[in-house]
Amino acid sequence: MKSLYKVIVLSFLMLLPAALNAQVLITILLGDALNTDKIEFGLIGGMNRSYINTISGADGMNNFNLGFYFHILMKNNSYLSTGVFVKSNVGATGMATYSMGDENFDAIFQDGTLTKKIPSFYVPILFHQRFNNRWYIEAGPQLGLIHKPVDIFETSKLGGDAIFTLEVKEAYKHIDAGLMGGVGYKFKKEIKSMAVGINYYYGLVDVSADPAQTIKNSAIYFYMKIPIGVGKKEE
Repeated sequence: MKSLYKVIVLSFLMLLPAALNAQVLITILLGDALNTDKIEFGLIGGMNRSYINTISGADGMNNFNLGFYFHILMKNNSYLSTGVFVKSNVGATGMATYSMGDENFDAIFQDGTLTKKIPSFYVPILFHQRFNNRWYIEAGPQLGLIHKPVDIFETSKLGGDAIFTLEVKEAYKHIDAGLMGGVGYKFKKEIKSMAVGINYYYGLVDVSADPAQTIKNSAIYFYMKIPIGVGKKEE
């Protein structure tokens, strides 16, 4: 099992840019110190498909997410599950483009598609209940901090592709918040083991700073949890 841990963590490192590599390495180094009898600490990562249901014509968008998690024992098989997604995009794609007030630009992208990419740091605060120490359910609020959102214009004309990325920080509020819930399965009956699961996030806050537009995020998360430093403690 420990060799499987190493393969998965190395796979994460190969897929990530340098800044996130550093965060993952820090998480691994701190794993031994943060895992205790009542606290499980580790990496969480996977894919999520995000939506903006409040915009007509918006399609779901696939994203990669990565972060770290804590399971804090409260009583028996009940835990507080929290942590931080340091990489977690939401948003949607497939929307109609809008005018930029430039005739040449509008002529190129007027028949193209618009993607709203909204990078966010998310902190779930979930009640986590285990059954037979294998299956579990969890639910609770999730808070988000939006940073560096962009609108991406894309079109194909004259046999080529054109892409334009516009920073739209002023078009968004800073805080997102909503409800999260889902189910998961632990690979082993030990208190601390790898697990997989699926969660659904339903945004309650309109994150748009434009009164003429409403943007509420939602996403389905498919994830794997990998406890860090557990093998050494068991030895």
